[in-house]
Amino acid sequence: MRTRPLKVALLGCGVVGSEVARIMTTHADDLTARIGAPVELAGVAVRRPSKVREGIDPALVTTDATALVKRGDIDVVVEVIGGIEPARALITTAFEHGASVVSANKALLAQDGAALHAAAVEHGRDLYYEAAVAGAIPLIRPLRESLVGDKVNRVLGIVNGTTNFILDKMDSTGAGYQEALDEATALGYAEADPTADVEGFDAAAKAAILAGIAFHTRVRLDDVYREGMTEVTAADFASARQMGCTIKLLAICERAADGGSVTARVHPAMIPLDHPLASVRGAYNAVFVEAEAAGQLMFYGPGAGGAPTASAVLGDLVAVCRNKLAGATGPGESAYTQLPVSPMGDVVTRYHISLDVADKPGVLAQVATVFAEHGVSIDTVRQSGKDGEASLVVVTHRAADAALTGTVDALRKLDTVRGVASIMRVEGE
Repeated sequence: MRTRPLKVALLGCGVVGSEVARIMTTHADDLTARIGAPVELAGVAVRRPSKVREGIDPALVTTDATALVKRGDIDVVVEVIGGIEPARALITTAFEHGASVVSANKALLAQDGAALHAAAVEHGRDLYYEAAVAGAIPLIRPLRESLVGDKVNRVLGIVNGTTNFILDKMDSTGAGYQEALDEATALGYAEADPTADVEGFDAAAKAAILAGIAFHTRVRLDDVYREGMTEVTAADFASARQMGCTIKLLAICERAADGGSVTARVHPAMIPLDHPLASVRGAYNAVFVEAEAAGQLMFYGPGAGGAPTASAVLGDLVAVCRNKLAGATGPGESAYTQLPVSPMGDVVTRYHISLDVADKPGVLAQVATVFAEHGVSIDTVRQSGKDGEASLVVVTHRAADAALTGTVDALRKLDTVRGVASIMRVEGE
């Protein structure tokens, strides 16, 4: 066994970074045995050096992250500061000065993953990022290693614990969106500014990463259709229950039936109660993978938090250190298929549309005509009303998003349609 330690630089020492440091210290002997050499925390870059960090030697703390990654004796840089800059510059600088990188930075990888992979290859270094998607759940490595000999056709998942907690509370208690969000904030599941979560930005970044790995093509954040869940109401859940469904914010990555393109999208959707994702409660994550040979696989567990995310970081750290000792690097970017990403208008799915209409004869016929004129087939219709006003719920067969958009635009022009109360996709069937 090698006795000279592998040196690790830690960029960021917040909730995740502090857990990484703690595990490196408390599990030092086990990590040494598993790697084949000891690992040593050689420096910790932070913004507020005066803050007391239990278990970390203050002599290791610095505010000069650039100088730390430029030292030349660092073997692995662990980046958990997040954001685009200075993380991007620090990672590329680490490669240039001989270090491999373990990152949890989903936003940066979704935006500039191709450039970072190219820089890693140029300098013969590793870039691992299991912690960037779904916290402790092993997902990146199964997709890019265990399933690399298979053909993945679909990845469907709940990849944001905050939104799942909110929607689960709305479903199980009848709470409104704001009430459920307030509880999530009080419990620490939601940030003071929850925009990245509830508007789907966080999930969209993860979808871009998953689609790129699953389909061996480049998918950027800008390629992902994104729709938040702030407009989901108690009435939507009532309608879902009548259909035997619940509502989840889903990240969906699909290969087209002809294999010539892919789609990546994030939006609320109704899913049947007998689908495995329907039973995912609280702040948990779960991802459903469909592959040709392997069939249907589901990965489930805590998708965020200090200890769970640190677990994924440490798993990558062990792998990268083993590669370092072997004089090798692990798998890099695989984008050989160069498949285009189709726009949302090409996506085909089912829809649940709630309309406020006038309660008088002929309204249903008018609405049905509009659907027929746009080539959207109706599966079921439910109507209720009194005192001259009515609610009309239409569930379609599978139709292209562009056709449904045209249908809704035409419905809004009917004098008998007072408004479109909600539109929701139906997935998982």
